[in-house]
Amino acid sequence: MGLAIPWSFTLAIVDGYSVLVKCPIRQPGILLIVVLGDWVLSTLILAAACSTASVVDLLIHSDGFHCPPKICSRYQISAAMAFLSWFLSMASSLFNLWLLPSL
Repeated sequence: MGLAIPWSFTLAIVDGYSVLVKCPIRQPGILLIVVLGDWVLSTLILAAACSTASVVDLLIHSDGFHCPPKICSRYQISAAMAFLSWFLSMASSLFNLWLLPSL
């Protein structure tokens, strides 16, 4: 998940510069890099979401009392947000993949 923020920030800077200069980036090579980066990042975000969900499940269903309710609810919210982040990243990736052949 540590790669998601720099990648998204870099894309936001590039998009902002493109809008400021009034020159849309429509080169297939650059868009291919964005698509591949989004796919890799989406896969890594899915792995992080799955590992977070498995840790939450392990803490909740373990025999001992390993997790206070307040902490477990925070882990559950973290897992839900990780899956939401994966869904949005995958939507962005699929949109960019759909946009690539139109160039």
